Amino acid sequence: MLEGVVPFPPQLARRYREKGYWRDQSLAREFDVVFKKFSSRVALIDADRQYSYGEIDQLTDNLALNLLELGLTPLDRVVPTLPNCAEFVLLYFALQKIGCIPIAALATHRYAEVSQFVQLSGATTCVYPERQSDFEFEPMIRRVQKENASLRFCVSLSTLKKLIEKKANLPQSELQKIRIDPADPCIFQLSGGTTGVPKLIPRTHNDYAYNSRTAAPVCGVTQDSVLLLALPVAHNLPLACPGIQGYFFQGGKVVLSPTTRPEQVFFLIQEYKATHLKVVPALLIRLINDPSIGRFDLSSIKLIQSGGQRMQPEVRLKTQQLIPSCFVQENFGMSEGMLFFVRLDDPQEVKLETCGRPICPDDEVRLVDGEGREVAPGEVGELTCRGPYTLHGYYGAPEYNAKQFTRDGYYCSGDLMRRHPSGNYVVEGRKKDLINRGGEKISAEEIENLILSHPAVQNAACVPVPDPNLGEKMCACVILKSGFEFSMDDLTDFLKTKQIAKFKFPERIEIMSDFPVSAFGKVSKKALVELVTKKLEQEAAQAQERPAKP
Repeated sequence: MLEGVVPFPPQLARRYREKGYWRDQSLAREFDVVFKKFSSRVALIDADRQYSYGEIDQLTDNLALNLLELGLTPLDRVVPTLPNCAEFVLLYFALQKIGCIPIAALATHRYAEVSQFVQLSGATTCVYPERQSDFEFEPMIRRVQKENASLRFCVSLSTLKKLIEKKANLPQSELQKIRIDPADPCIFQLSGGTTGVPKLIPRTHNDYAYNSRTAAPVCGVTQDSVLLLALPVAHNLPLACPGIQGYFFQGGKVVLSPTTRPEQVFFLIQEYKATHLKVVPALLIRLINDPSIGRFDLSSIKLIQSGGQRMQPEVRLKTQQLIPSCFVQENFGMSEGMLFFVRLDDPQEVKLETCGRPICPDDEVRLVDGEGREVAPGEVGELTCRGPYTLHGYYGAPEYNAKQFTRDGYYCSGDLMRRHPSGNYVVEGRKKDLINRGGEKISAEEIENLILSHPAVQNAACVPVPDPNLGEKMCACVILKSGFEFSMDDLTDFLKTKQIAKFKFPERIEIMSDFPVSAFGKVSKKALVELVTKKLEQEAAQAQERPAKP
């Protein structure tokens, strides 16, 4: 097993094997059966390119052999920062065939994130587009390589395409020689992390295959299902919940969208008769409020799966009015494992009020108070959980793991929930200091530490404020040093120099003379949220009172 990975306790691992949850096969072996079973069916569509299951099998064999010849070896960690494109999917399955471990980076990540991923994982390889919008990746990747001796291979998207197309020199038998431990990670997903440093989440071959196989039927996925993916494909939801993996297990079809622009999403739904769509609430709000929605035939949509943050019932009701054929399925999931899904046959009021219930009979859930005691039914407590696809430790983080896991292996999620009388669960907030911007979790501490490095800033506290579209946005509350000025433009320009993903930038700034404190003398972020929210409400009321311009 890869050093730094925390194994499942033996007694739990034995139970999961005996009950058939774990099949002790690598993802490569799992999907070898899938690719051959559905060989002639169309599996993947990317613009004008279509790939059958058999073609994906052949292309990923060839790419895997070329990656071996390049110098990659089993358990190498690979950081792909690719957009939604067929090459990501081909790379993912090729890496599985040689036992390499992709890290679920995004095309929006920049130097600060990519360098952390490489350092934390000891990655040997980065795969990246030449350009994404106005950003050139090559100089950034080369800088990361210069600072990290482990990073040996820098593979651009154009080079990756050549490796996919170039006939391999190595014989097919080289792939048969590779031995992959199904208890090893098949991917490192990323934790939002409240400490400012991301945590790597090891998802094993055993648990990730089970995760996708089990989630697929809960979402009504069959051979006839067509999934449209506009969310970033490396995220846990689009990749595996049930995601690309789950739809492939069922012989379904996946259509990639390079954008979340409503007209393009609607066009692809109509063009390919998509039956399933994955969203975060911010994206769904954007879609149903776009005036172009009435110009497209969306009647093929059967299910819209929403994750990332809690969705308001009004959004679900409006969606079903606009697209009567669809069911908006709420789910609560975490990259660490545990998945809650509303079921298709739940009563209507349960569908509207809850985030569902776990997908496995051996998913164990405890809601606990601050002392670790289980709360009474209906009361709010912190979600702690364990199960056949929930991790038992972050990669290479023993001190952090000691705080986040109980002695009997329950993961302390930091999310607050209560159990609904139906047996489903309701999300009530979180203990973790994270801002949930449209489903992207942002560490407040990470951004605070950056702001504090500005010479004008004496203290900083970043808090979430409500937003009708994204759910939450970040507001930076700042105390300045005497004699300094600091504007929103100053803050944005400063953070640009820190080379972080743009979605992490605060979208409001409040200059304050002091911060409210709790009874323990700590900054009261709850009071800050109330202050800023009240100010927002006052500004909105004043805007409504102003007479319209002639």
